[in-house]
Amino acid sequence: MRYPFRRRKAEKAGPQPVDSHQKNLARPSAEDIYKQVASNARQELKRSNVSLAISGFGGGAFMGFSALGSAIGLALLGASPSAHLLASMLYPLGFIVVIIGRAQLFTENTLYPVALVLAEKREFWNTVRLWSIVLPANIAGALAFSALAARTPALEPRFVDALVKLGVQGLSHPPSALFWSGVIGGWMIALAAWLVSGSHSITGSVVLIWMLTFVVGAGNFAHCIASSCEILVAVLTGHASWGAYAQWLGPAVAGNICGGVGLVTVLEYGQAIYGKETEEIMKVAEKQEKQLAAEEEQKKAS
Repeated sequence: MRYPFRRRKAEKAGPQPVDSHQKNLARPSAEDIYKQVASNARQELKRSNVSLAISGFGGGAFMGFSALGSAIGLALLGASPSAHLLASMLYPLGFIVVIIGRAQLFTENTLYPVALVLAEKREFWNTVRLWSIVLPANIAGALAFSALAARTPALEPRFVDALVKLGVQGLSHPPSALFWSGVIGGWMIALAAWLVSGSHSITGSVVLIWMLTFVVGAGNFAHCIASSCEILVAVLTGHASWGAYAQWLGPAVAGNICGGVGLVTVLEYGQAIYGKETEEIMKVAEKQEKQLAAEEEQKKAS
């Protein structure tokens, strides 16, 4: 007697193609990550102005969670160095929400579209369009969060005071120090975006984002959007002026752009593209060596 059901079940339980899981679990090369980054960039550059603006506004508002996490930690733990370190553990919250949720974040966009522009120059003006929409939208979202924190009773006064202190502290740096601080901040965020593009899981992505953005918070490195959420609270409560914020924003944005574009996009693009060329050269050299070895064996045999 035949049992067709069991036979079909046995066939389904047979060996699966090697590529189905093994390939997904393999460590991605720099070229693989670059391809994913370029693919993400093409998707984002195709979005309409309205879609980018809405996503950018949400991204700026969500970044308030980073400021709020740090402020709550400092309000509860105090202002000691150890308390600052512990409070910085909550700083990555906004970045995790924005990056995993695929909201638009200006500093993340110093990686994706720029990496594509290096290979496809025709996307330059699309990148300019994206930046010109996302940055103001991020700032508007940060302002909305700050208004919620400063002008409503949503937060306890001690949490608002902690946000104000963080904002005033951010404004205290001279422009040159602020710029170089922004370089490191932009570098770390763009690097997080690059590594997330090579991650195989949500859990792995969260861990990568947390580790790198924790350093940004612990080191008080300038981030033009997350830090705006703190500084704008200080502005709205009368502890800082709009002019001081404008003077802070310019060097912070410039530093974040230089850090993201120069130290990550260009270096990783070179690693991926020129690394590919090196691999091709090595393959040609190996092929030539095999041919020479075969010719020598033929001479010996004759």
